[in-house]
Amino acid sequence: MKTILKLLGAWLLFATVLPAALAQSYPQKPVRIVIGFSAGGTTDLVGRAVAQQLSEVWSQPVIVENKPGASGMTAADLVAKAAPDGYTLLVTPQTSVAVAPALYGKASYDTLRDFQPITLMGSTPTIMVVNPAFQAKTFAEFVELARRSDPPLNYGSGGIGSSPHMAGELLGAQLGIKQNHIPYKGENPALIDTIGGQVPIMYGNISAVLGQIKAGRLRAIANTGAQRSPLLPEVPTVAESGVQDFAIATWFGLFGPAGMATEQVAKIQQDVAKVLAIPEVRARLTEMGVDIVASTTQDFGTYVRSEMVRYARIVKEAGIKPE
Repeated sequence: MKTILKLLGAWLLFATVLPAALAQSYPQKPVRIVIGFSAGGTTDLVGRAVAQQLSEVWSQPVIVENKPGASGMTAADLVAKAAPDGYTLLVTPQTSVAVAPALYGKASYDTLRDFQPITLMGSTPTIMVVNPAFQAKTFAEFVELARRSDPPLNYGSGGIGSSPHMAGELLGAQLGIKQNHIPYKGENPALIDTIGGQVPIMYGNISAVLGQIKAGRLRAIANTGAQRSPLLPEVPTVAESGVQDFAIATWFGLFGPAGMATEQVAKIQQDVAKVLAIPEVRARLTEMGVDIVASTTQDFGTYVRSEMVRYARIVKEAGIKPE
């Protein structure tokens, strides 16, 4: 019996120590970060900025793979089905994990069941911009014009289910106005058409529209975030403009497949937080309009659940349908 108890104790010690030891030695080979959107977009730039520094911290290549398609669901599905060993991770905005499942009614994965939230890295506000020739100069003038426009005013975004798309739909629903959504395959094509006057209005991430605003090719009407951006301090929020409690931003989260070891998840979260604290990384992301968060795993999991509820409500109340 004593021998059995000793063996059992040794096994328990081994079972306790081994995961921690494996986590500390992670990674022992290249890590892949999958992004469900095209190269050059905000999600891609955030993911690459973090991946580059993680390569230094881990002394292993961290390879970014862009797998665009189906509002980010193609990449999300790939990661959901990957081995939970920490070598395949997902960087995504809320589009593929909170919006798309509600918008399309069914996905090949279950966000809460198939993913391990690791950390919320940061967020960026959406800016409502217009062609300089657009007759409305302020948000109040836009609302007045939209209410009497027949047919409804067109607005562009970087794609169906994106945060800018959700911002436009929620705004229309709360104001009781109709807008006609023109989805593009990325923000750059939407920018080109808005600058060219083919589409009068665009909702875009601040990193995408900032340069065009500064150059005078677009005029900013409102910020859909909770507070003004230091990059555009003169642009009021939608809430300041009279739409109470209105706030939508694009956030960037890091996920792994469900089933990852707790110690490994903790190590990745801690290392990403270290990377986001590097002055050069903070400066680079801040210049893009990203507000750095670096949340704990527990806080991020809670936030993801709340965002799923929120966007399901937006999709339902605004009557948004896949186009």
